[in-house]
Amino acid sequence: MAAYKLLLTDLISTVKQVPSNYIRPIYDRPNLSDVQVADVSILLIDLQDLYGPKRSDILKQIALACQLDGFFQVKNHGISEAVINNMLRLAREFFHLPETERLKNYSDDPSKANRLSTSFNIKTEKVANWRDFLRLHCYPLKDHVHEWPSNPPSFREDVAEYCTGIRGLVLKLLEAISESLGLKRDHIEKTLSKHGQHMALNYYPPCPEPELTYGLPGHTDASLITILLQDEVPGLQVLRNGKWIAVNPIPNTFIANIGDQMQAISNDRYKSVLHRAIVNCKKERISIPTFYCPSPDALIGPATELVDDEHPAVYRSFTYGEYYETFWKRGLATECCLDVFRTSVS
Repeated sequence: MAAYKLLLTDLISTVKQVPSNYIRPIYDRPNLSDVQVADVSILLIDLQDLYGPKRSDILKQIALACQLDGFFQVKNHGISEAVINNMLRLAREFFHLPETERLKNYSDDPSKANRLSTSFNIKTEKVANWRDFLRLHCYPLKDHVHEWPSNPPSFREDVAEYCTGIRGLVLKLLEAISESLGLKRDHIEKTLSKHGQHMALNYYPPCPEPELTYGLPGHTDASLITILLQDEVPGLQVLRNGKWIAVNPIPNTFIANIGDQMQAISNDRYKSVLHRAIVNCKKERISIPTFYCPSPDALIGPATELVDDEHPAVYRSFTYGEYYETFWKRGLATECCLDVFRTSVS
């Protein structure tokens, strides 16, 4: 019998099969042979001229992507290749630290802002996910950096630089998404109250039987918008027309996806889409999503400009704090947490 370990990273060297608590029921397995692979599975948008003569064309591309897939990829986003590569390197170095060093950051309390943990919410879930993760809150930076890991030595300084760059990219995209909905450029940004930003450094170790489990099962994001950086190992899949589509990594790009809060603000024009992470038997995988969110006191609901007799409000108003608490209690349920907040007319 394998020795008990808090983290999957430290368990895998002792097992040759997937432990029973990670095995999904037969009806809820990845069915990897049924996944579609396309060269360009979701739209790749060039942001080079976002503030130039091609802005209107770029806004149309963003609108189309948000309506159809809820996902798009971006290049020429303003974050240097050096910063990207450094972030991936630091994440890998962190998860390769000795067990005792990593466990200094461990907590199984989901309310703790900065913590290392495993799976999703081990206190409530029935089946574990093949993932360890380091969650970091990163806005405002000064409130959180001192709680981040101090090893690797440059971790705090370099991750802070990455977070600042991602926030700049998010704010540009929020303006563009606002405009693409026919709203004022600053509408969404003003809805967020004091704003929130947190990130996860996800580590998916090689899995001896990847067909039996998930890195993360199908879920939508509770955020407003998520910006994903992934290494060169495939693993992200997006649900489109009832079929799972593999989104293979493109170097020096980010993937943006619409979160539940954006779907609510857009009154269902833009979609927060189910996606999942699968694992493989040969290679570890790193993915780093940044979740940009309202602050807990922000009041979220359909923009009044998007509600009329033909398009009644699909959701009641709610605070983001109320939403996030509901999301964590439910866990990664296939049904979108937004359904809890629908109005009777929707």
